[in-house]
Amino acid sequence: MMNNEEDRFNIDHPDLCECLRWKSMFIGVKHDPSVPHSNSGHYWCVYTQTCIGPDGQLAEPGDCTSADRACYGTGRV
Repeated sequence: MMNNEEDRFNIDHPDLCECLRWKSMFIGVKHDPSVPHSNSGHYWCVYTQTCIGPDGQLAEPGDCTSADRACYGTGRV
């Protein structure tokens, strides 16, 4: 589990589970560097459609970056 906030909400992590979703994924505008990053903290799993993954753990970037997690990329536990 990630402890610092920067790692906890890093949506650019190279091993981020492809099943994790967040609101800004669905906003169809180009990134504007003059607009501060919102980091709303609202994440969900495509399999459960909630903030809790199929394994009963929190679905957020810091917790969804490891193939050691039972449901990583598959939704199966």
